[in-house]
Amino acid sequence: MKKNILDSLAENWQKSGIEKGDLLLLHSSLKDLLKKTSDEFGVLVTPNIIFDSFIHALGETGTLVLPLYNFDFPTAKYFNIRETPSQMGALTEVGRKHPNAVRTGHPIYSFVAIGKLAKEFENIDNKSGYGLDSPFAKIKDLNGKIGVIGLTDQNSMTSYHFVEEQNLVDYRYFKDFQGIYINNSGQESTKTYSLYVRNLERGVTTNVNRMMDYLWQIGAYQGEKPDEGYGLRTILFKTLYYETEQKIKNGEAINFLYSIEK
Repeated sequence: MKKNILDSLAENWQKSGIEKGDLLLLHSSLKDLLKKTSDEFGVLVTPNIIFDSFIHALGETGTLVLPLYNFDFPTAKYFNIRETPSQMGALTEVGRKHPNAVRTGHPIYSFVAIGKLAKEFENIDNKSGYGLDSPFAKIKDLNGKIGVIGLTDQNSMTSYHFVEEQNLVDYRYFKDFQGIYINNSGQESTKTYSLYVRNLERGVTTNVNRMMDYLWQIGAYQGEKPDEGYGLRTILFKTLYYETEQKIKNGEAINFLYSIEK
């Protein structure tokens, strides 16, 4: 039965743009998907089954990357790369605990990679969350895709911030955070990391669903919207990067990426 579920789910993911051998960064909210698939298949579908279905869809030559974001570092001032959990949902915790998981080093914006190209993410310890040496840049360089299940861009697409940092937009700035850091060897040190954060004094608010709508309009997104079917859509990272950068360079970021709250 489980094999049939994996085949069915993998077929659906492939209809939404996933191919064997892809490198896929996947953002997810599984609440609606787990209920829908459990009702459909007549068994309890778990986050582990969803995880296995993506590994199945990507095949032996594919790579799955999941966000393990944890936003406690600025206040707790503590991060353990081996133990600090993800705050990005059940699927990401399945990935974090996988025996072949490779976790990147930023204490706020870390990722886990499993699969053929996982070693490409070993020893990534980018100071800035969206820097040129970050997992975002690695995924772009490796011609990866981004997938989103059950979420709008507003609640998932942090890759927009990577484009913003690379273009040094004037409505964000670098902010440092320092704390205790435990590395893969169990060694403790005090380290400083940064994020390219919103300028709150100017009232800057992330507002990217307009960019999401634009990407659907031009056919850059493939698959299903959050409230359709299984709710998975995909896009080439380089396509998202190019289209977002064009909006920034044309002075249209305020119309697609952010708003000013008064």
